[in-house]
Amino acid sequence: MSSHVYNVSLQLCGELSPFQSEAMGAGLEQCVVGHPASVTIVTRDKSGGACKSGNAILSAEVFTPDGSIVDGEIVDHKNGTYEFVYIVPKEGDFSLALRLYDQHIKGSPFKLTITRPAGIGSSEGAKRRGKSPGQKKKGSKRASSALGTPRRKTQNPIEDDLIFRIGTKGRNKGEFTNLQGVAASSTGRILIADSNNQCVQVIFSNEGEFKSRFGVRGRSPGQLQRPTGVAVHPSGDIIIADYDNKWVSIFSCEGKFKAKLGSGRLMGPKGVSVDENGHVIVVDNKACTVFIFQLTGKLITKFGSRGNGDKQFAGPHFAAVNKNNEIIVTDFHNHSVKVFTPEGELVLKFGSNGEGNGQFNAPTGVAVDINGNIIVADWGNRFVDMFLMAAAPSYPTSTHQQTLCTGLKVWL
Repeated sequence: MSSHVYNVSLQLCGELSPFQSEAMGAGLEQCVVGHPASVTIVTRDKSGGACKSGNAILSAEVFTPDGSIVDGEIVDHKNGTYEFVYIVPKEGDFSLALRLYDQHIKGSPFKLTITRPAGIGSSEGAKRRGKSPGQKKKGSKRASSALGTPRRKTQNPIEDDLIFRIGTKGRNKGEFTNLQGVAASSTGRILIADSNNQCVQVIFSNEGEFKSRFGVRGRSPGQLQRPTGVAVHPSGDIIIADYDNKWVSIFSCEGKFKAKLGSGRLMGPKGVSVDENGHVIVVDNKACTVFIFQLTGKLITKFGSRGNGDKQFAGPHFAAVNKNNEIIVTDFHNHSVKVFTPEGELVLKFGSNGEGNGQFNAPTGVAVDINGNIIVADWGNRFVDMFLMAAAPSYPTSTHQQTLCTGLKVWL
């Protein structure tokens, strides 16, 4: 954290105290499988006075009974209060750790009891919730390959069949603890930003074979603190959004650090992409703004602000670029996808909050396939949706059930 941000916090609300700061809300009391839960964090100074400014370093982690971490989203309201939204995939006894400047706030860690939705008889059944407006999305068949890693592609895959899967939980090579962004190169490499392992696994061939990994934890140039988005530049350079370091790092295809961009401008870069001109598209989750940079770091333009208007965002996550060089952005808390020109003019938007076809519950990853179709990872509904762009993009032509999807890229 920069001394400038810290000094601003001191001037506006005194020295922040994790031990005086507190959490409240339904997310500490009633948590239901597959439904968003919200917790409000109020920051206070040593005397217990409420802080009136934002930009505090706050972290939130939900731990499952087996010790894995459920990802969530922190929204800075810029008035000393923050909202943490999370969704859990199964019932059980969980814990929530809320830290301010790496120290637990009052009452943290909190014990959470996650229950099934009313009328659902098992945790498996909770994956298919009750009726909602619009046609219900169909779930995928659980392929036999889902239990093995990896396996070769089938000769004649059926619709929704899992082709193969790669990776297991852990901190070794080829293992993950919090997968975020995913990209693929023209040479067939699959790159994965592993946020909690503070590395990028430039790792898998098209058949799932491990290749390599790079990244050292830290807050200095060339180090990674919380990598989230990853993209491949036409030059072969690897572009990584570092949420906690508040910049974008550029590495060579061999994983050697070359430069950083956006330092001093970005507040919380989440997703990155590259347009047809080689410009770097950065989705700033905290600033609710899309930045466009040259690879040299020069800012070309930016657009977007916080809100629910057509040209506004509420916690945007990732971006993709189509053949028209239009920028497609997932708007997490507005439950929509928005398409913009490179100049930031809105082309179209689609989606609303819900569980039916064409609806979202916190969309995150986005990609464009070879036919121009838009593929969206729906984090809250645990689906991947495809929108046919040959017609009006108002409904998914097919859906594939996933588990708490995050970053997404397609390479064909």
